[in-house]
Amino acid sequence: MKAKTAEKSKKQKKERKGLFPKREKVLSLKSEMPIKKDVPGSVWIKRLFLMLLITGIVGMLAAFSLSSLVKSQSAPRFLTVETAKEIENVDCILVLGCGIREDGTPSAMLQDRLDVGIALYQAGVSDKLLMSGDHGRNGYDEVSAMKIYAMKQGVPSEDIFMDHAGFSTYESMVRAKEIFGVKKCVVVTQEYHLYRGIYNGLQQGIDTYGCPSDPRAYAQKFYRETREILARSKDVFYNMFSAPPTCLGDPISLDESGNVTNDDTFLAKLEEQTGSRELS
Repeated sequence: MKAKTAEKSKKQKKERKGLFPKREKVLSLKSEMPIKKDVPGSVWIKRLFLMLLITGIVGMLAAFSLSSLVKSQSAPRFLTVETAKEIENVDCILVLGCGIREDGTPSAMLQDRLDVGIALYQAGVSDKLLMSGDHGRNGYDEVSAMKIYAMKQGVPSEDIFMDHAGFSTYESMVRAKEIFGVKKCVVVTQEYHLYRGIYNGLQQGIDTYGCPSDPRAYAQKFYRETREILARSKDVFYNMFSAPPTCLGDPISLDESGNVTNDDTFLAKLEEQTGSRELS
């Protein structure tokens, strides 16, 4: 009986094999194929990719951490025009420059900064305005545009100083201390940028407060805020290693007249926009 059962089982197996000859052949070929091994070059490429991925993740975490550090140190020093009136002995209101239009007038963002700076001046927060921006090449002059705008709003020329070499936020604050002798100031710029302005001032030993200027929405908001995360990280290291600014120069006292910072370019632009070189 057992012999008949075994013979029947063998017969069924042969029949099943006959039904799937291709599958049996494929399985047979697969078993005969050599096992593919990674070549040394392939291994190094994978390792390099992994290292780059890890480095990128660590770099992103570091940038976010440093950005959070800057914001946490600066946020308690945010003011409004009203609360800024309570701050005493402010040497100047420091307005940070940004883009100007092709005709040499302030862009929307810069105009908003200037309007807040002028409002602080008119509120008596300080009797000096320091316009800090880029005037490092012919045909581009942020600070003259800033000063002329403030003069048109009724601020006397002698109360407006220009820092022609404020090429970056970091450099503006270094030069505020080293050139203009600022010990206490209120910085004006948009909120996303104000954290860095205050932080750089504090790191330079300036008792720094800030007033944001955001009366409207601006284009490329996501780009600006993402870029600012990296910029905050950069400035942490700049302050850590006391990076030298592009240029310094002779000291200028804020007790003098702001007219000492006027140059021929400013006077030419003033005449172009007002028809006169008269400062009053």
